[in-house]
Amino acid sequence: MKIGAFTFGGGYAMIPIIQKEVVEKRKWADNSDILDILAISESTPGPISVNAATYIGFRVAGFWGSLFATLGLIIPSFVVIYIISFFYETFMSWTIVQAAFKGLSIGVIVLLFMAVNKLRKAIPNNILSIVLFTLTLVGMLSYNLFQIKIPSISLIFIGLGLVVGLVMTLITRKEKKK
Repeated sequence: MKIGAFTFGGGYAMIPIIQKEVVEKRKWADNSDILDILAISESTPGPISVNAATYIGFRVAGFWGSLFATLGLIIPSFVVIYIISFFYETFMSWTIVQAAFKGLSIGVIVLLFMAVNKLRKAIPNNILSIVLFTLTLVGMLSYNLFQIKIPSISLIFIGLGLVVGLVMTLITRKEKKK
């Protein structure tokens, strides 16, 4: 509920707070688990933060954990947005509110980079991981920050991920046999 109430900027902005709450504070998972949870959450329909909350809730307390984790994430945001909707136009016309939103968006970017840095430490440190990380970062930045719309960018990354995953699995199996 705290994550849903105090996070601004959407699902990706919640990632650093999810990481801090789930890994560092509650010890329900470690950074490599968070990477898996984010991969699963990103590959299933729906917002990444809702999917992550549902998965983590299920992992910790089964069905009821997933239900209450999902509701806890959604309800605070819903209430805030509902209240703001009554006076949205007036609220958004205030210069101080516009400035606050600009400042918050910069803060969200900083939080995302901090989360990426923490999660990066859980990734194997080899040339393949570095290349994939760099390509993903460049793709995400070009897609989101510079408004470069490449419709097939997702398919390229999915295909690349499949190929790399298969190759790494084969290499790992051969090393285990030796």
